[in-house]
Amino acid sequence: MSAVQIGNGERVGALYRDHRDWLTAWLNRSLGCPQRAEDLSQDTFVRVLGRRELPSLREPRAFLVTIARGLLVDHWRRLALEQAYLEELQLMPEAVQPSAQEHCLILADLREIDRLLGSLSARARSAFLLNRLDGLGHAEIAEHLGVSVSRVRQYIAQGLRQCYIALYGTPT
Repeated sequence: MSAVQIGNGERVGALYRDHRDWLTAWLNRSLGCPQRAEDLSQDTFVRVLGRRELPSLREPRAFLVTIARGLLVDHWRRLALEQAYLEELQLMPEAVQPSAQEHCLILADLREIDRLLGSLSARARSAFLLNRLDGLGHAEIAEHLGVSVSRVRQYIAQGLRQCYIALYGTPT
C-alpha cells in the first residue's frame, strides 16, 4: 500500500467519523428508508475510499453529497427499470410468467445491463436504446439527438461494446 493510500485512509476515516451520521440523515430525507440510506451512505464512503487521491476538502459535505447524489440517481434508475419490468410482467399471461428464480435472475441481468450502459454518455446510451429497443435507424436517431449519422454509429458501437463486455468480459 502506498503512502498516498495510507494517508487517504486516515483522511477518509476522519471524514467518516465527522460526517457519516449527517450524510445518512440527508439520504434518509431523500429516500424515506433508513436502511437504504445507511446502505447508500456506506457506498458513498466506499467510493471515497476507492479514490487514488483524496482532494483537499474545503467543503466535505458538498463533496460527499456529490457522490451520494450520483448513487441516488443510480438507485432511482434501477427502481424505475425494475418497475417497468414488473409492469410488463403483469401484462403476460400467468402460464408464461417466469418462476421466482427466473424472475430474480432477470432482475439481476437488468441491473447489470443498466450498470454497463450507465457507463456510457447520456447521448450514447440514448442512441443505443433508440436503435435496439425502439428500432430507429441511424438517420432518425441522428435527427432526434441533433448529431451526425457517423456519431450515432460511434454511440451504437459503444453500446455494443458494453454488451460484449457483459457477455464475454473486457476484450484483451
